[in-house]
Amino acid sequence: MPASTVRKRKRSRIIGVAALAAGASLMLAACGSTKDTASAGGGGTGEVGVILPLLTSPFWQSYNDYVPTMAKSEGVQVLKTVNSNSDPSQQITDIDNELTQGVKGLVVAPLDSAAVQAGLDQAARKGVPVVAVDVAPDKGKVAMVVRADNVAYGTKACDYLGQHITSGKVVQIMGDLASVNGRDRSEAFRSCVKKKYPKLTVLEIPAKWESDTAAAKLDTLLNANPDIKGIYLQAGGVYLAPTLQTLKSKGMLKTAGQQGHITIVSNDGIPQEFDAIRKGQIDATVSQPADAYARYGLYYIKAAMAGKTFKPGPTDHGSTIVRLPSGILEDQLPAPLVTKANVDDPKLWGNTVK
Repeated sequence: MPASTVRKRKRSRIIGVAALAAGASLMLAACGSTKDTASAGGGGTGEVGVILPLLTSPFWQSYNDYVPTMAKSEGVQVLKTVNSNSDPSQQITDIDNELTQGVKGLVVAPLDSAAVQAGLDQAARKGVPVVAVDVAPDKGKVAMVVRADNVAYGTKACDYLGQHITSGKVVQIMGDLASVNGRDRSEAFRSCVKKKYPKLTVLEIPAKWESDTAAAKLDTLLNANPDIKGIYLQAGGVYLAPTLQTLKSKGMLKTAGQQGHITIVSNDGIPQEFDAIRKGQIDATVSQPADAYARYGLYYIKAAMAGKTFKPGPTDHGSTIVRLPSGILEDQLPAPLVTKANVDDPKLWGNTVK
């Protein structure tokens, strides 16, 4: 066989192999890379780490209790939950520790919307998907944020106080302004009062989700302003008890209907708030869905581990997925206002906790 013919046949075989490889690549591109999907958490299986922000709040205690129950119902294998104990730097360490253990997915409730990016970047480098619960990160990659509309929290509290107090001073005990939740609730309340209830004067207590800080600053504020007519607690789990104790110590804890009663609206929907509503100590709360946070946090991490993605729009569980300015998707779960009229509703998660 002439040498030129051999060279032609070799070139033909090489071209044929290249064409087959190119065709395979095109098929993978059209169908979605199996390798990439599997790397995003292990194809929907594997252990999941769940990181809590703190456990000193009854709200997060309830969320923690829901995690194993919801994990079972969603078919997710979770490790024992980790408590970051209100320390953003510890939370980054906790994320790193979970990744070192080889988790295929993470469900994190960020303490600091900016600081958590370091942990999210660690997870992204290892191809481990993350779902954020309760707090949206400012930056970083997450498959979904599971959270209620915190702007609505502040607006609902404002409307309730504005409709029950014609004029005077009201206080909002704020959360940590390093958290998007604290910022959203604070600005929404402030803006709503300014726009709709100009006869109300807003006084503010930055308390960083700390009960001791809330109690001390409220005591000082009441000394200077004994004519307070309303209070908005941005987190009943940490602010309810110290607020009631402070008012009681000053002889200012009057039940609804009594002269001098201070109208109080809270956020969380914990059983302690419901009891306080029944007793007339506070008037309303916005029920933040601890059960749904656990359920859909695990639902979305399982989906992300299987390579599934979502788009903005209504869901099949009564919520709406929205795209945040950062580009992150957020499933905004319903959070109803609870008053004496509906506090005994058995559908409220706060009435199911033993």
